[in-house]
Formats: sequence, C-alpha cells, structure tokens
Amino acid sequence: MSAAPDPEKGHARRSSDIERPLSHGSHSSHHDDDEEEEEDTASNHEKLVQQDNTNVAHQNDLITAATFGEPSGDGIFACENQCEPCRTRSHASSLRSRVAIVVPRAKRRGLFGRFALIPEVESPYDYKNSTKWTITAAIAMATAGAPMGSSIFYPALPSLSKDLGTTQTVANMSVALYMLAMSIFPLWWSSFSEQFGRRTIYLTSFSLFVVFAILCAVSDNMTMLIVFRLCTGGASASVQAVGAGTIADIWESFERGKAMSLFYLGPLLGPLLAPIFGGVLAQELGWQSTMWFLAIYGLCCFLLLFFCLPETLPRKREEPASPPPATLERTSSMVSAKVKTRKLTAALKRFFIDPLSVLLFLRFPPVLITVLVAAIAFGALFVGNISIQREFTSAPYNYRQLIVGFLYAPPGLGYITASFFGGKWIDKIMTREAKKANRYDDKGKLILLPEDRMRENMWIANSVYPLSLLGFGWTLRYGIHWAVPSVFLYFFGVSSMLVFAAATTMLTEFVRKKSSAGVAVNNFVRNILSCVGTVVANPWINAMGVGWVFTIISLFCLVAGFLGIWALRRNAQKWRKAMDKALENI
Repeated sequence: MSAAPDPEKGHARRSSDIERPLSHGSHSSHHDDDEEEEEDTASNHEKLVQQDNTNVAHQNDLITAATFGEPSGDGIFACENQCEPCRTRSHASSLRSRVAIVVPRAKRRGLFGRFALIPEVESPYDYKNSTKWTITAAIAMATAGAPMGSSIFYPALPSLSKDLGTTQTVANMSVALYMLAMSIFPLWWSSFSEQFGRRTIYLTSFSLFVVFAILCAVSDNMTMLIVFRLCTGGASASVQAVGAGTIADIWESFERGKAMSLFYLGPLLGPLLAPIFGGVLAQELGWQSTMWFLAIYGLCCFLLLFFCLPETLPRKREEPASPPPATLERTSSMVSAKVKTRKLTAALKRFFIDPLSVLLFLRFPPVLITVLVAAIAFGALFVGNISIQREFTSAPYNYRQLIVGFLYAPPGLGYITASFFGGKWIDKIMTREAKKANRYDDKGKLILLPEDRMRENMWIANSVYPLSLLGFGWTLRYGIHWAVPSVFLYFFGVSSMLVFAAATTMLTEFVRKKSSAGVAVNNFVRNILSCVGTVVANPWINAMGVGWVFTIISLFCLVAGFLGIWALRRNAQKWRKAMDKALENI
C-alpha cells in the first residue's frame, strides 16, 4: 500500500491510481479462449480493486483524523512525515473504539469468572466507555463500604458507651482500630490481587466483610466488638487499594483523572451518607442496627461485583514450559523433605512477608511526598469527624443523634462538587503541561508525567482546606449557629477531595506495573494517621479547646503541604528517573 499523502497538500487520489486496475482488467478480456488465464486475471483484478479501496479508506481516515480538534492527551501521527499539523490533530483517531477481543467463558479468570455478565477481554483498555463507567461505578460503590463502616458509628458512640458500660474514649477505639486494620490489610490484599487477580480478592473480602459485620451486631461486650470491628475493617479495606488498580487497568492515563474522581467519590461519600443512616438507626433501633446495615450493604456489593466485574488484571505472557527430564531419578526421603520444606518456606514468605515489601516504595521521594501530602489531609478529616460528634452533642448545641448525623453531610456535598470538575481539571492540567513542554515520543504521542497533576490545583486546594478547618474550629469554639461551621466543612470537602484525587491518580502512575501497591502504601500511611487522629482528638480537645486544636492542625497542614508540593515540583523529574530505573525489573 502506498504511503499516506501529506494532509497539508490534500488527499486527492491520482487518476492513474484509479485507472491502473481497470486497464489491467480490459487487457485480460482479449484472452477469452484461455479460461484458466481469464480466471487468474480476474482474480488479480479483484485484488487490485480491493487494494485500491483500502487506500481510499485509509486516506479517508487520515482526512477524518485531520478534521478533529486538538488532542486532550494521547496522540498519534496522521502521516509518516510527522508534521506538526498531523501531530496536533491526530488524537481523534487514537480515541476511536477498538474492537475488544472477548475471552471464552471457559478461560475467564477470577473466582466464578464465567458468571460475570460483563465478559473478560484480552485488553481492558478496549472496553467501550459505557462498560468502563459501569465497572468504575461498581467499584466506587464497593469502596464506600470501608469508610461507611467507620462513619456510621459516630452518631452511635454515646448509646454504645451507655449500653456496654464504657467511656467515650474507649468507645472511640472501636473506630480507631477499624481504621488501623484498614491501613495494614490492604498491603496483603494488594499483593494477592497481583497474583490471583482483582475479582477473586473482591469477592473473598466482601464475603468476610458480611460475616464479621454480623458478628459485630451480636457482640455483647466491648472486647468482642473491638475484635470483630478490627476484622471488619481489614476485610472492607481491599477495594480501596485494589480498586485503584482496577481503574488503572481499564482507563488510559490521559483519561484516568476523571475516572479516579468517580472512584474516589465512593470512599468520600461514606462520611456523607453513613452518619445520617447511623443517626436514624441508632436513635430508633440501637447501635446494633448500624452493624446489620453494614452486613446488608456488604451483601449488595458482593452481588454487584459478582455479576458486573470481570477480571481486569493484564494477562501475563505465557512462557514455554521446560521439557521434562530425560530420565527419572529416585530421590531419598531426606532430599524430598528438604525440597518440600523449601517450597513451604517460599510459600509462607510469599503470603506473609512479601506483601510488606510494598512499603519499600516509600523510599522513593515522589511516592513518599505524594503519600504524605494526602495522608495529612486525611488525618485532619478524622479529627474533624470526632469534633462534629463531640461538639454538636454538647452545649450550646445539644443536638440529638439524628441531627448530628445530618451535620456530617456538608463535607460530603463538597466531595460531590469536586468530583464533577476535579478529575477533568487535573487531566487538562497534565495534558497542558505536556503540550507546553512539547513532549512527544517517536510515534507522536504526548508524554504525560504524573507530577504534572500537581500544579495550581494543589496550591489552591492545600490553601483552602487548612483555612476551612481553622474557621470550623473557631466557630465551634464560640458556639456560632450550625450553618457557619457547616459552610467551612463544605469548602474543606471540596478542597480535600482535590488533594485526594490528584494524589491517588499520581500514585497509580508513579508505580505503573503495580498500581494497586502504590495505593496500598497510601492507605497504610493515611489510615494510620486517621487512627491516631481518632484516638487523640477527644483528649486533645478537652485539654486545649477545639479552636486551638484546629489552629495547630491548619498551620501544620499548610506548611507540610506547601513544602511537599514545592519539593516535588522542583525535583520530580530527577527523582522519577531514578525511581523508574530502580523499578524497571519489577
């Protein structure tokens, strides 16, 4: 096939290209007496016509590619000359839906994979956008289960303390240890998902989540409740790490930001809806009803994932099997025992020790700084959650559990607001920076760098959320009308959502080959800080007052966040190159 024409000079076909197959066919008509030669010539004529049609179709594609607007991210050349007009206009052709190759039902991976209504495909990037959004929505709904398990308990803490005869600080431990489990267990869930696939981990963890939530509901003492709350938190935490890996499996980097915003809306909607449900249930049916609600929610998520989630983990290349030994050798029982011992030791190491190796990602400055910037904001969020429950149930407010539950809604509304524009914003910023630096590879695709997601969006967000916490703390200190601290909580929700979404997306791109591992590290650090915040919030406020507590928190968040953003912007390219080199064999 001939080379594609220059789009700047037009795409008209030469008349000789059209006439050549026709003249060839007319020449063959003079040999009517030779039947075999006529058939051969007709066949050649047909091939030439098909080739000509292919040229026309290819050139029409180029015309279409050159007609569309500027690329929003990835791109390819429209012609072999690699000229600037083709390079900047060709993104539309790369966005055309590719044909997804469906894996036969018998060969689908994952637990009960053949029962999924959405089939597994060879390349998850080839799913239609509607299918991708369906999978993303299912993951987001499942991800809401983990934070819902902690937030639903806040309005129930006073009645829990009274029923089980314990102090409020001890009752807070049921929330704090739940968060601690959410920080540790994702390390194993993430590691197992890279070995056994995403679907198997989702279904296994949600089965355990339902069982442990039921055991929490029937607990009759504080020790039993804390133990099973710890197990519930560990089971629920799988989706927070593995879910981001699923998003990275199906969405390409130039469109991943908006998908990550919807995904992250799930864990951040928990603080919006769960306290409302918790307040109604705890006031009308007692604190146990909140655990039954979690069990029912977990069962619904299990069924949703069972039917709507195919396996998305990229398939590994199959290596040729080694040939069997030419002769069979007889081994002694001692040698056999040593071989079995080595295999058992290797298996135990793989299951119990290797998952901890993901913490080694923290040795890379881009990962460490991104994790800390987000984790500090997340820890501040949980100090705020305890403050809402503590301050609005005491003087001068003295609100009932149901009203307190509704007062958790403003930050959740802020999360929803930010999800509408935050993901698209960081995608556009990333693409803009690549175009501005004229970063294209040899195929004309934009070279997108993770650190480009941390521009003016992060400077604004890291300024607004600490100042919002400052205003929230002092309006509570002086007992100002509930609407005023609620406004501050709303702006905290908007700005902190921008931080969480950008950081999570960047981590999936810094650690491309193990995207879920990067998010697991993030969850490990941030949930430890949220656990600490939950434990210390009540005694800290008792000692200093809510206004001064949030003054200290806001100043720390401002300084730490700005230092982190500045350091990453200044050194990201150097650090990332060293990190990529260290991770290239992983």
